[in-house]
Amino acid sequence: MNTRMLLIIAHGSRRQTSNDEVRELGERIRRLNTPAIDEVRVAFLELAKPDIPEGLAQCVADGANEIVVFPYFLAAGTHVATDIPEEIDAFCASHPQIKVTLTPHLGASATLPQAILEVVMADENALA
Repeated sequence: MNTRMLLIIAHGSRRQTSNDEVRELGERIRRLNTPAIDEVRVAFLELAKPDIPEGLAQCVADGANEIVVFPYFLAAGTHVATDIPEEIDAFCASHPQIKVTLTPHLGASATLPQAILEVVMADENALA
């Protein structure tokens, strides 16, 4: 049986409520019950747990044989361009039986401009 998990990777923060916000986003995505994704997890690049290796390992421990990694970053800085791919490469080298797909980061999404406008349009205070 193929088990595909989505691993959302965020930067991580010293501010716990920021990390909890990312965890809640993961939970909201999980509740959408998308047939293409069996489970959703979150991990952090730094400053919070689980870190990326722990997040990937947890996916495998929970039965994933395919992991879709989504960088929850707005811009393609060093973390997106180098750090996350290096973590993924290291994982893949030690887990060749697991298929890992690294998606483009959030800021590269063609739907992001529309999503921003929807947030703005929904905020009556912004339009007053």
